[in-house]
Parts: sequence; structure tokens; C-alpha cells
Amino acid sequence: MAYILRHDPWSFGLSPDEEGFVEIDELVNAVRKVYPWVTEEFIRDIVERDEKERYEIRGNKIRARYGHSYPVNLKHEEDLESKILYHGTIRENLEGIMKEGIKPMKRQFVHLSLNYEDAYNTGRRHGSNVVVLLIDAECLRKKGLKILKAGKKVRIVKHVPVECIVGEL
Repeated sequence: MAYILRHDPWSFGLSPDEEGFVEIDELVNAVRKVYPWVTEEFIRDIVERDEKERYEIRGNKIRARYGHSYPVNLKHEEDLESKILYHGTIRENLEGIMKEGIKPMKRQFVHLSLNYEDAYNTGRRHGSNVVVLLIDAECLRKKGLKILKAGKKVRIVKHVPVECIVGEL
């Protein structure tokens, strides 16, 4: 489901709108091509239970809140309160990050967390030698970068300049 909504809905016969939404029943039919037992209730249950709030349902439409590799107008609320944010990555990426900052790579935004644990767990998806970087949110704002609320615990930003990385754990 994440792959379909974040990366390639067209390969599954879906046409997302400008905000990345698709009809839930169309998503169910797409997922059923691989998992025939999936129902709309199952999809809604996944969305409701997902601690990372990867998905959003509005009426009869669903989308991924973040992580897209194709252009999408998310229209998330701006975070004006956070002071420190966290980014988990593997130590092998650190040299490049300290030269160029944190880039979204094949995605539209950099994923940031509100706490160490979530950032660490995100970094572990890429390897076991995890480092968590501390990001000065006010520095991002001063550089004109909007921090968007992609859920209760997830923030996204277009780029994190090196100057806004203030430490590592």
C-alpha cells in the first residue's frame, strides 16, 4: 500500500489527484491484485492503527501523508513550534550529509522526527550503524524552509542545510 500510494499508483491503474488522493475502493482493487483477501475495512484498520500516521483518509479517498517520490501538493499545516528535530540515518551517510546537508534523495521531502526513538527506528530501516542527527528547527525557518506537520510525530522539509545540523547522538 505504501509503495502504491508513495511511488507508483499508475502501475496499479490509479490516478492520484494533485494532493495524492485516490479513491479507497480503487486502492482496494489494486491491492487485491496481490492480496485478494484485502477489504476496505482492512485498509481503514491499517490507517487507524498506524503509529507513524503514514496515511490519511478524507471521505472516500486515501493518500500517503509523506514519502512520495512523485510531485504532490500535500497542503500540510506548518510547524512553527518545534525547536529541535531529529533525523535518523546510517553512519556511512554522515560524510556526505556533513558536506551537502540532508537531501530528500528520491523523495520529495526529508523526513524528520519529534523524538530520538522515532528517528533511530527510521534510521534502522537502512542499516544497523545508526546515527541520529539533531536539527535546529529555527535555523531551517530562518533559511526560508517550511517545516510541515505530516502527522503527530512526523515533520517534513525540502532540505536540511549543514548549518542547521547541530549535533549527533
